[in-house]
Amino acid sequence: MDFVATAIYAHVFTIYLLLGIMVFNYYTVLNINGFVDIAQRLRKMTPAYHGLNFTAAYTGAIVAAYSHDLSPTVIFMIISTLVIMILEIKRYKKMRVIRSTDLQEQEDFVIYAKKIYLIEVSVLIFTFVISKIF
Repeated sequence: MDFVATAIYAHVFTIYLLLGIMVFNYYTVLNINGFVDIAQRLRKMTPAYHGLNFTAAYTGAIVAAYSHDLSPTVIFMIISTLVIMILEIKRYKKMRVIRSTDLQEQEDFVIYAKKIYLIEVSVLIFTFVISKIF
């Protein structure tokens, strides 16, 4: 197997793992009762989430640089990676300032987190579909 094929395989595998973490986090927000439990689980998943997002971006950059390809699809993939990273950072920043006594903010955060994860999954799937079409 050559270098580009291995990098593409690692890139796609990483994206599947990232999608799995997104779905797991959405499931956590959807089904776990109690903000403290949700926050603990999401806090534990955050390093893996950002690590996989970085790995996907890095392997994608390697493939694009090696093949000398900077097509609109590659630019769209870069933008979607940044959007996913920014949304996750905003979600984490909003989560970490909520106190255990702020019940209304906790309820608002659960709704916000559901929206964020749906947007992130949609961006990832839309990027995948665009990359297959073009």
